[in-house]
Amino acid sequence: MNKFLFSSFFIVTVSVLFFSCSPKHSEIIVAEYTGQKITMGEFEKAYSKNAGTIEKNSTDPQTNYKNFLDLFVNFRMKLRDAEIRGFGQNEELQNELMDYKKKVGVTYGIEKTLVEPGIKKLYEQRKYELRVAHIMIRPDSTGKETAMLKAQNILDRIKNGENFDTLCAEYSDDNFSKTKGGDIYFITAGMIIPEFEEAAYNTSVGEVYPKVVETRYGFHIIKVTDKQNRVPQIRASHIMVDFYNEAGEVDSSNSRARIDSVAMLLKQGGNFEELAAQYSDDQGSKDKGGDLNYFQRRQMVQEFDEAVFNLKLGQISEPVRTNYGYHIIKVTDIKPYPTFEEDKEELKRLYKQTRYNQEYEEYINNIKSNFAFAINENFIDKIAARHDSVRIGKSYFESELKNELGDSAVYNLNKEPVSLTELIEKTQENYEFSNKLIDRPTLESAIKKTSGDIALDHDALTLDQKFPEFKELMEDYRNGIYIFKLQEEEVWSKINIDSVKLYEFWQKDPDKYKFADRVKFAEIFSRKDSLINHYYTLLENGAEFDTLAANYTERPGFKDKKGVFDLLDANSAEIAVEANKLRKPGDYSAPFKNSGGFSIVKLIMKDPARTKTFEEAKAEVSGAFQEFESKRLEEEYINNLKKLYKPVYHYDKLSEAFKEK
Repeated sequence: MNKFLFSSFFIVTVSVLFFSCSPKHSEIIVAEYTGQKITMGEFEKAYSKNAGTIEKNSTDPQTNYKNFLDLFVNFRMKLRDAEIRGFGQNEELQNELMDYKKKVGVTYGIEKTLVEPGIKKLYEQRKYELRVAHIMIRPDSTGKETAMLKAQNILDRIKNGENFDTLCAEYSDDNFSKTKGGDIYFITAGMIIPEFEEAAYNTSVGEVYPKVVETRYGFHIIKVTDKQNRVPQIRASHIMVDFYNEAGEVDSSNSRARIDSVAMLLKQGGNFEELAAQYSDDQGSKDKGGDLNYFQRRQMVQEFDEAVFNLKLGQISEPVRTNYGYHIIKVTDIKPYPTFEEDKEELKRLYKQTRYNQEYEEYINNIKSNFAFAINENFIDKIAARHDSVRIGKSYFESELKNELGDSAVYNLNKEPVSLTELIEKTQENYEFSNKLIDRPTLESAIKKTSGDIALDHDALTLDQKFPEFKELMEDYRNGIYIFKLQEEEVWSKINIDSVKLYEFWQKDPDKYKFADRVKFAEIFSRKDSLINHYYTLLENGAEFDTLAANYTERPGFKDKKGVFDLLDANSAEIAVEANKLRKPGDYSAPFKNSGGFSIVKLIMKDPARTKTFEEAKAEVSGAFQEFESKRLEEEYINNLKKLYKPVYHYDKLSEAFKEK
């Protein structure tokens, strides 16, 4: 092998070996302490939480990275110290963690498992609108089961080839749509009953949903006749000619002739807005060129709606007849379908309004099922058979019922029995159950309520196994309470404040505590300029300022004080500034405009800027002393941790932060 080939082979081989042995970007060690390592991935994640987006972070100066690494190492050493101190076994801290996990977890679980998927599904469905027909069977005196059987029979006949429209005309109880083949026009998800929508959105165009759908209105056989991309909002103008002639009589042929003449003028190049102003009978829009602003599907009468939503931007319709007259319509704007983020709040509103309650109940039932929820039906029967007059509350706790059956299980959840007494304790503070008779309906309602709450609590404790983000949230909270506990033990509990220490601390720099120029004054305040000018006239004629302030100032709480403000910073408020302009005590100002009204101020005294006495500065000194001691003790604690854990900082590696390709 010649020298050139050998050198090339050596360089390539070494490069490959070096590359394969170098750590991944996220595994680069940026700091370590007594066997513990902090990786680049951990550093970047923590930095991003505090500083912002990765794009922004990648342009931050190295000094920012270095300063943050110092703080992050301190943080990690504290957590290690908390571990050694046994915080993980501290009952008080663990109880606080569990309480927080339940409280946050219930909301988090509902949001992640129910609301977020619900609104995302709604967003996808609302991209389309469906034209739907139905046959509706309402229950009558023969009952729901008979109505259901009737609807099922009709559906079976349709499946066997009979005509939907014919059966609709014969059997549907929806008198509005039965003569139109059951057509209820276009619908959009979030607009009507969830059960109906769900079936419709799971049916292809031209098909009938394969099951009878029950809603609160009855039983439905649903057919989808059209599906199209939804236009969320449209803006249009129109020229309307009503059905009345000049004599005020209905004359539809005259109206048709008038609208046709307008249509002809438009085709000859006439200006739509000018013709609307001249010919339209819609008094609300004619002066605006016929503009109707933005509207959604189904906000207009169907004939108008159908025509306008079939027009393209800028297109003008042929004359359209509605119950109001004849219309010529022009589309002036079409809003595009919004992004999910743009539409998120509206989606939440729609979801909570239409689907949430039903899906929440299903969600709770699923959780309860996962935790082996079971009602003790025999016990409920036993309570019902007693026919007691015992009620939830004090009545129960003084009753034989409690003594005899209070410890009996009403239901079981997660292999834990809930006794009758526990059930009463959980419900007695709820106004829905307070003082209710303990009978079957009350017990069933109370069981549903309390078992749902308990199930949510149990589920909250498992969320960290389902959602990495929740696990991270709980770790952050745990770290927070551990750090708080450490600060309490190492810093705050060691700060010893007494007057001698405060005085010594103050003496080191008394000039640090100063008053600015201050002024004491009285004010007459009125919301009306006419009244303040009247009071000023009275003052000029010799009236006492204090008397007028005590009788007439309108500033809340100041009549009893005769309008007096104790010493204030001379620049702290407009009235203080005006008072400080006065030369000597007793002088008063002319009326001036003040926030919310008008004022006259009288100077009582001025106190020039000066150093505070110890007593005057004591509260401020105390705060400064606590801050000084906190910093000193914190620094002392960190230094002790450094001596113990001997941290090593690889600042040179920080040049690679946020540079992974």
